[in-house]
Parts: sequence; structure tokens; C-alpha cells
Amino acid sequence: MPFGRNLEHEPTDQPDKPVATVPDRASLTVKLLLAGAVVLTALIALPFLPALVWALALCVLVYPIEARLRRSLALPWLSVSIVVVATGVIIVVPFLLIGSVLLSEALNGFDLLEQLLSSDRWRKIGVDYPAITPAVEWTARHFEPSQLLRGIADRLGSWSAGLIQDSLLGILTLLMTFYFLFYFLRDRRRILGSARLLVPLEPGEFDALAETVSRTIYASVYGTIAVAALQGLLAGLMFWWLGLPSPVFWGVIMGLLAIVPFLGAFVVWVPVAIVLAINGHLGSAAILTAWGLIVVGLIDNVAYPILVGKQLAMHSMVSFIAIVGGLLLFGTYGIVLGPIVVASAVCLLQIRRERDLRGQQDSEQVVT
Repeated sequence: MPFGRNLEHEPTDQPDKPVATVPDRASLTVKLLLAGAVVLTALIALPFLPALVWALALCVLVYPIEARLRRSLALPWLSVSIVVVATGVIIVVPFLLIGSVLLSEALNGFDLLEQLLSSDRWRKIGVDYPAITPAVEWTARHFEPSQLLRGIADRLGSWSAGLIQDSLLGILTLLMTFYFLFYFLRDRRRILGSARLLVPLEPGEFDALAETVSRTIYASVYGTIAVAALQGLLAGLMFWWLGLPSPVFWGVIMGLLAIVPFLGAFVVWVPVAIVLAINGHLGSAAILTAWGLIVVGLIDNVAYPILVGKQLAMHSMVSFIAIVGGLLLFGTYGIVLGPIVVASAVCLLQIRRERDLRGQQDSEQVVT
């Protein structure tokens, strides 16, 4: 019988019998070892997940600039180094300035708080506003200013250890982020090629998934910046309307703080409202508090899902769940990773549906 002859329609006198399969122990062992290796690798990489997510986000954002610079310089390592350094300066310098300003204002505010908590100040407030005289007298009688300030100082001292630890972890994550960013930019083609081989998707399907991840990162980052700018603008306008000093400067500071998850414009306007109330400007304090809580504080919950959902063609409710759920599950980097996970899941479901439709059409063609 010649090699390669088709035996599909070869006549036979024996009926077809099911072929007995013997479990391949070697194959099963390899699968178990592979599963264990994947789990251990994921556990090893888990501490680096925040830095990897931020590095991936920055890579997607600055890749066009680096690609253009690489064509001009013809030296990949030089173009990547320039872009990484420039990105670090753009990101780190503003937050260092914010930190120094907030530290300076905190020290000045502590001295101001000591003056405002003096008994003479409380008595003056009681005279100017007779309606709250009983509350002022009760507060002055039960709270000694020196003891209150001492308690605040003790509490700040107890927080300092945790704050220093978090700061060190943040600095380490930042350094690892730019370390990974360098290799993401330099070796992006090799990384994408390896991902194509590892992910069980067709070339067109892999391109669709990669485009979804890239579009999600763009929408998340630019949505965050847009909402933070809107919060800073609204807060700065209220400072200007109330006649507070340096509304433009503090608007910029509040906008930059709004970019940082779990912080926000309230870091600035809450102390200002307290100072206004203590100085007897209760109307201005109430207006600033209401504006900060209702308008500035809630605008991100409305505008951000709308902006991100519009870019990703997702419903605002789904975008809200992806963003807030990502923050709650992963932490600060969840603001990027949460939308990536949800958008990738939607993309994979669409790929699965398209495969099912193609399979159904092929079956119908075979039948006809």
C-alpha cells in the first residue's frame, strides 16, 4: 500500500469499534507541573504588579513619542533613555512640588491652629454669634487647646511610622516602574511577539485584544486627567468667588491632588473651611463645604465613567463598576487595571461569539 494513501473511504468487513484510550501519565504530569509553575510564577510576580501596570500604561502613552525619536536618532537605547527620563521628570517634579507646598502649609496651619484655639478667640466668636454661644462655651469648657494640640501631635507621631513605610514602598514602586518602562519601550516588539505565541488567539483576534487594552489605557489616563482638571477648576472658581487668596494656585494644587487616588481636592478645601468657620465666616465655610462635597467631590463619580465609557463604547454603569471595583480590589493601580480587565473580558466574549458564528455558518454550508 503506497504511503499517504487516503483510507477514509476504504471498504472494510469489520464494523467500526471505539478506540480505547489509555491515560497518558507523562502528559498529565507535565500539565500538573505546568500549572504549578504558572501559579508560583504569578505569586512571584504579584509584588511587582503595581509597577508593571503603571509601566504598561506609561509605555502605551509615550510609545508614539519614543518611536518617532527612535527613527530620528537610530539608537534605540538613547531614544528610550531620553523618553524615560523626560517621563520621570514630568511625573515626579509636580508631585514633589505639591508635597513641599502641603508640608509648608501644614506647618503654618499648625501654628495658626494654636492661635485660633485660644480662649480669647472662642469668646469673641460667642459674642459675635449669640446663637451658638452655648456651644462655644461648652467646647471651651470641655476641650483645653493645649491638650487638643498635644493629642494631635501624638496622633501625627503614631502615623509617621506607617507614613514613612508607605513612602518607601511608593518610592520603590516608582523606581521599578521606570525600570520596567525602559524594557517595555526597548523590547516591545519582542514582548508582543512572545505574547502572540503564548496567547491562544488568532493574529486578528490578538490585534483586537491589544487594541482594546491600548484604548482602555488611553481612556483611563486621559479620563483621570480631564476629571482632575475639572475638579481643580471648580474648586478654584469657588475660592475666587469667596475672595480667598491665590485661587489659581490652589486650583492647580487641588487638580493635581485629584489625580492621586484616595486623595483629592478635599485635602485643601476642608482645612480652609475649618479656618473660615473658626474665624467666624460661617456662611463662607458652609458654602465652601457644600460646594466641595456636592459638586467637586461627586463630579468624578459622574464625569469619569461617562468619559471612559464613551471612549470604550461601554455603558456608564459598567465603567463605574470597573473603575471603583478596580480601586477596591487592587488599590491605586486598579484605576487602570480594573477597566483593562473588564474591557478585555468584553473583547474576549466578542471573539468567542464571532468564533461561534463562524462555526455555525460553516456547519450550515456543509449541510447545504
